[in-house]
Parts: sequence; C-alpha cells; structure tokens
Amino acid sequence: MKRASRASSGGGHLIEAFLEMMSAERGAARNTLDSYRRDLADYAAFLGARGSNPERAGADLVRAYLADLEDRGFAPASAARKLSAMKQFHHFLFSEGIRGEDPTGTIDGPKRAQRLPKVLRESDVDRLIGAAEQAVDEPEIGDGERVRRARLHALIEMLYATGLRVSELVSLPRAALRGEARFFAIRGKGGHERIVPLTEKARQAARRYLDLRATAGAGDSPWLFPSFGASGHLTRQAFARDLKDLAASAGLRAASISPHVLRHAFASHLLQNGADLRIVQQLLGHADISTTQIYTHVLEERLRTLVNEHHPLAKDASGRG
Repeated sequence: MKRASRASSGGGHLIEAFLEMMSAERGAARNTLDSYRRDLADYAAFLGARGSNPERAGADLVRAYLADLEDRGFAPASAARKLSAMKQFHHFLFSEGIRGEDPTGTIDGPKRAQRLPKVLRESDVDRLIGAAEQAVDEPEIGDGERVRRARLHALIEMLYATGLRVSELVSLPRAALRGEARFFAIRGKGGHERIVPLTEKARQAARRYLDLRATAGAGDSPWLFPSFGASGHLTRQAFARDLKDLAASAGLRAASISPHVLRHAFASHLLQNGADLRIVQQLLGHADISTTQIYTHVLEERLRTLVNEHHPLAKDASGRG
C-alpha cells in the first residue's frame, strides 16, 4: 500500500529550494514540479520514519527506500522515476554545499523493460478523423454542441499533423494560428523552442472551429482552445475523455486510443513513410535522440522491406523475391 497519507519528516525546505531552482534555472513545467514534489516528499517521509533526513541519509538508506518501493508494489518504471528525482535532488544538495557527498552516485536504477509505444494504423487514424469531421456536420444539433465537436476535430487534426505533447496542444495561444502561417513556434519541455509545421487539413479544421466559435458568440479568449476552468484553456483530461468517446462511436477500441497514442502515430507514420529519425526527434521536441529511438523498430521494418524488395541477393534464382 502506498504511503500517500504519511507526513513528511524534515527536508521540506530543501525540497522547496530544489523545486525553485528547477523552475527558475531549468524551466521545469508545473506538472514536472508537482511530480518531483510528491516523489521527494515520500522519500523524505521514509527517511524521517527512520530517524534520518535528506541531509544525513547514506547510500544504505537510499537502497532501503528502493526496496521499500518494490515491497509497496511500485512498478520498475515508477521506481526509476522516483530515483531520478532523488538523484537530481541530492546532486543539488551537493552542488550547493549542503552535503559533502551524493549518496545516490553509485545507485543503479531498477531494470525497466522497454515498452514499444502503442501505434494506430493509418487506416484507424483516417477512420477517427473521418468520424470527427462527420460529427460536426450532423444536422439538428445546437450551436454549442457543434462548436464542441469542431473543437475535437481540430484537436485531432492538429495533434496528428504536429505530434505535439497534449499539454502543448491544449495550451496553444490563439495567436498560434494568426493569418495564413504554415508553421508556428512552440515552447516545450525545459523551455526549449521548436518550429512546428501545420498541414493544410489541420489549418482548415482549426479555421472552421474558430469560425463556428465566433458565430456562436463564444467570446474572445487568448487561448486557442479556451474553457471555463482555472487554467483558462481545455484540460488534457477533457480532451482524452472526448477522444475516447469519439473512438467508441467510430467502432474503434477506446482503451487503445489516447492523445499520447496519436502522438506516437504521428512519429511512427512519418518514419514508415521515409522521414529521418533526427527530423522526427526535432518535431517531437526530444532533447536526446535516445528518447526517439523507441521508434527504431519502425525503421528496422522499413529497412527490411527495402532490402527484400530491392537487393539482388534477396531474390531467388528465378529472380523473384
């Protein structure tokens, strides 16, 4: 059982100092900071229950915490994420002179099985987009519902056209689609800016959504996809929910479809159709090519097909493949 209710015992001020540094110097997103805060609070609570704190804990207690995570049923990927937060935290304490050594320096993370991303077939994406477009044109629906459906169509077209992270997509400013621009700039993880091209179909879907929104008197907003929530724009959860509802209505398996799966489809389909891995890395906003290499299975299949179709030694004696 997770110790979600366990109170932190010491180290809270150091955690907040670390989070302030991550925000100010590295531009960490709010979701990232919230995740670090939860992970480090749990770690500090574990230490406090054993009469220690982040300023005194040694490698033995770090290993004991990892063993405790396993006992509590955390998956290797979750434990590895927590260890990553701890390593960055202790490196911060060391670099600030709060500690004379880093107890995580010799700690290896749990082995994680590499999971290939779920990928939709191109025909499934076409089916999904077709269902979204048809839903906008259904007669006898109110203006508000038509705007909502047009918004979902625009979101899907833009996500599949750009490969944006869902958090980047739902928080796009209205100015991103100013004029007839065929691309726009996006500031992603770590404050890194990249240029994202936009297909004509995505632009048309977004333009139709904006026109319907204006006709319905939805009012002005600085956000492309506004809402009445605290953030002022549509949430990731609301988009994911609407996407799954649409998938079910289109006869697709809702459990296998999410905004993140559409991002993977964008990358996989580009590679299947000849795009370079480095270009896909830039479009996805991955700082390290190793992150993009989860898609190498797509490249391997493409290369295998290319060799089988075009290499003379892949043909039999009769000249057939």
